Amino acid sequence: MLKNQRIKVCSDFLSFTRYCCERGGRKFFVNWHHRVIADTLMQVVRGEIKRLIINIPPRYSKSELTVVNFIPWCLGLYPDSEFIYISYSKRVAAKHAYLARAVVKSEGYRELFGDVSLMEDSKAKDEWRTKQGGIVYASGSDGTITGYGAGKMREGFGGCIIFDDPLKAGEAESPIQRENVLEFYQSTVESRCNTPHTPIIVIMQRLHHNDLSGFLLNGGSGDEWHHLKIPAINDDGEELWTFKHSIDDLLKMKAANPYHFSGQYQQEPTPKEGGIIKSEWFERYRVLPAEKLRIIQSWDTAYKPKLQNDPSVCTTWLQTSGNKFYLLDCFVIRAEYPEVKRYVQSLFEKFKPQAVLIEDKASGQSLIQELRHTRIPIIAILPESDKITRLNSVSTMFEARQVYLPESAPWLADYEHELLSFPLAAHDDQVDSTSQALEWLRSKSTNALPKVGTPRTF
Repeated sequence: MLKNQRIKVCSDFLSFTRYCCERGGRKFFVNWHHRVIADTLMQVVRGEIKRLIINIPPRYSKSELTVVNFIPWCLGLYPDSEFIYISYSKRVAAKHAYLARAVVKSEGYRELFGDVSLMEDSKAKDEWRTKQGGIVYASGSDGTITGYGAGKMREGFGGCIIFDDPLKAGEAESPIQRENVLEFYQSTVESRCNTPHTPIIVIMQRLHHNDLSGFLLNGGSGDEWHHLKIPAINDDGEELWTFKHSIDDLLKMKAANPYHFSGQYQQEPTPKEGGIIKSEWFERYRVLPAEKLRIIQSWDTAYKPKLQNDPSVCTTWLQTSGNKFYLLDCFVIRAEYPEVKRYVQSLFEKFKPQAVLIEDKASGQSLIQELRHTRIPIIAILPESDKITRLNSVSTMFEARQVYLPESAPWLADYEHELLSFPLAAHDDQVDSTSQALEWLRSKSTNALPKVGTPRTF
């Protein structure tokens, strides 16, 4: 191999993967998503990403990239690296670890990284070591990794934890199985990082809205995660990888089982029951109507600012005289009380609503007391029923096509997901803010408040 070619293969992970496949007698058909995953994994090695979640459909090269070839490539660059690799069963984990070991033992690998070799006693599929002090240990999410750690005691890359398919597809509907995985992650996996610099990579197909990815992305671990979501069909209706599935194939799969397709292939799991609100009830707007009766804001507030706690939410609504309701903005913040108070004031100045509804409980009570004598038109709302009953009450407004959402907005996907998933969503604060706003608007006559442009004061 020429020197320049060797340098490219050693320094570029996707080139290394293609090289290993071809030396093993297999053709690796490269698609754009392989490059995106490879580039993201290289960011992990460079220390730019510490916590990574990759959601991708099954059988789209995820284990081959992130385990079978990624671990050997890292060991070639950092032979003393320490890895823990976990999958839903020890047998699957051992199989992939064994394939990674086979890459390290191959003739082609020795041509690239001749000084990297295995200890003579490294014959086990689920545990093997390099002569330079590196180790790869594989386990199932139902097993134990006591006594093993990942990463070297240094700032630079020294290994990582890879959690590949933590939950078996057939067990995703079991609350017990899902809780076992979450407990295993919290009680065992996180503690296996030898330093704060040790990266954790979770790669999986989405199986349930409360699976490990959902738990972590909703702040369950308190960490900030880099999220790489790769759906089988993109927003333009194009297939991810024609070599694997044509768009016709994917649409047939979707029609046959929309619930599983939404999670496993689109990485957007929804409750199997379909929720209270249906997506087909959403009306859309690109331009707001010229006739504006009033604008209001609806706050659902929380005390605790950490990611795993409930956020504070403000939805801003425009009502027309024909009783159409347009969602202008959805603001979500996790912050302490003083910061929430500042946002109440700043969002009032931005939209100039004629009413600001605040739920009269917890931190909302303090806001009501402090802001009641300002120019902000505060209205205290005391809920009269539970959350499900309140959303059920206003669901008829969605079904009657009275509620309009924007065609696009940075916050729109999260808002829709929470509404469609409720009551099984991880959080329900956007739901509460929405129910509060629509119920109050519906209860008012068309002349109950001054029109836009004349803020009411108390």
